[in-house]
Amino acid sequence: MVPFKKRRIQLHTASSGDGTIKYPQVVIFLLERKMGASRKSFLTQLGRGKGFLVEESFNQSVTHVVSENNSGDEARTWLNSQLSKQLGVEKNSTREEIHVLDISWYTESMRAGCPVDILDRHRLQECGTELTEFSVPSYACQRCTPLMGHNSRLTDALSILADSAEFSENEGRSVAFRRAAAVLKFLPQPVTRLKQLHGLPCLGEHSLRVIKEILEEGVSLEVETTKHSKQYTVLKILTGIFGVGVKTADRWFREGIHTLSELRRSGHALNRAQQAGLQHYEDLNLPVTKTEAVIIGQIVKKAVNAVLEGAEITLIGGFRRGKQTGHDVDFLITHPEESREEGLMPKVVFWLESQGYLLYQKTTRNSYLEANEGPGQPSSNMDRFERCFLIFRLPVDTDEGKVQMERLRGLPTQTENCTNMRTPVDGETETKTHPSVDASTQKRIPVLEPTQGSRDQPWRAVRVDLVVSPHSQFAFALLGWTGSKLFERDLRRWAKQEKAMSLSSHALYNSIQGTYLRASSEEEIFAHLGLEYIPPSERNA
Repeated sequence: MVPFKKRRIQLHTASSGDGTIKYPQVVIFLLERKMGASRKSFLTQLGRGKGFLVEESFNQSVTHVVSENNSGDEARTWLNSQLSKQLGVEKNSTREEIHVLDISWYTESMRAGCPVDILDRHRLQECGTELTEFSVPSYACQRCTPLMGHNSRLTDALSILADSAEFSENEGRSVAFRRAAAVLKFLPQPVTRLKQLHGLPCLGEHSLRVIKEILEEGVSLEVETTKHSKQYTVLKILTGIFGVGVKTADRWFREGIHTLSELRRSGHALNRAQQAGLQHYEDLNLPVTKTEAVIIGQIVKKAVNAVLEGAEITLIGGFRRGKQTGHDVDFLITHPEESREEGLMPKVVFWLESQGYLLYQKTTRNSYLEANEGPGQPSSNMDRFERCFLIFRLPVDTDEGKVQMERLRGLPTQTENCTNMRTPVDGETETKTHPSVDASTQKRIPVLEPTQGSRDQPWRAVRVDLVVSPHSQFAFALLGWTGSKLFERDLRRWAKQEKAMSLSSHALYNSIQGTYLRASSEEEIFAHLGLEYIPPSERNA
């Protein structure tokens, strides 16, 4: 080993951005073979920025060799060659304590911000160990898929192609890439050879071609070209505006609008949602944390309880599946007594608005009538409940923010000053004073005008969806709104193709018997469908 004094010099030269080495006992070398120089450089800077010691070249102080797309035998052969030729150490000598690891250990350590424990799945297979060939059920609803898989580089690449296909309005191709990515995410260990994927469902020729290129070359030319193309990058920006879909974003792109500044100067007439989305773009494109979601939930619960005693509120979407961050926050509201939830949404929205929590709201009424539904109803029916799309004004938890919020109580709100931002549109319910809301709650807190790019305001804008469900449909609504999107798509596909049933977020209909199948829990719905129950934390296809 290198003497400690010399090793301290090495630590200093390869330290993180602020000069601090947090984990001097872990000295990492990234094996460039099959990884590529650019990716190695990126991963090196990423590690150093988090306080890891990542060496530019292999030397005697290295404790962890990290490899990507190499088998254990290939990595160990390379390592033994380096030990023999460069350091004069023979194979099977005292340098055998070097850990030879898959890239998954490195990426997990980056996410955790510290070296994670080395598990068997992190160690590369050696000594002629046969490659694992995987077996995967055809439907995502048959698979337990965790939040984090072992093949993120492959799934990320396919997701980019799926997004690109969606931007081209090619839904079939987009779904095909997402199904292929979901299969890879389910696999219990990293893929190192294409032959391991032989016979697996949902992996078409195009997806396999991309996977093969990444395994052999480290990157996919098609993916890199797509990711850096003008159209892809611009549409990513424009569709990030709340209220802007792919068609609108593509039209603007073809008109030469490529930035938010160009959109603001274009003179385009934007609807209320798009105005609010553009105004709060920075905030709405920041991740929402689980802590923020819980705080918003407490506020919404207070609003719901203020207008209907006994009502229940549940955090749904990605946070229910175990995510720690998301792009919005979804809540499902119901009441144990059937029909008591009717008329609830306008009162809740009014309460939130009267307390200064809303920057934007649009409410759609419940249009689901079971007597008129049945086998002909589209299986993608997810949005027939009474629902409110909100941009929520979440106070920042700082003393300055709290003081400013208190000082501004009672002044006119932005919605009172900007009447054009409050004009109801088709399908929207205009909030009015309700007798059931205590008059003391009608005092308003003003909405501050945000400054573009400013992060010192005492609040942030967050996208929130509220959904109200009758208690008899609650189990179906909970299942449908938990996600993931692909998991739900495959649930409905399974129901239709395998069971001759029609599943929505409202009900399960047996097309052969011509009857509805009732359920009071998600477990009952899975049982009706003949599926093993999968908990929310494993529905991350």
